[in-house]
Amino acid sequence: MSDPLAETADIEDGNRPGATRQESDELREAKKRVRRLEQENEILRRAAAYFA
Repeated sequence: MSDPLAETADIEDGNRPGATRQESDELREAKKRVRRLEQENEILRRAAAYFA
C-alpha cells in the first residue's frame, strides 16, 4: 500500500503522471467560466428570439 501524500508529492514534483493541484484548480475555474458563459449565451439567444 502506497502513501497518498507521497503520491501527491510525486505528482506535484513532476515525477509521476497526473494533474497537479494548480492544474486541477485551473480546470475547475475554466469549467465554471464555460458554464456561466453558456448560461449567458442562452439568455442572449432567448432575448434575441423575443425581440425578433
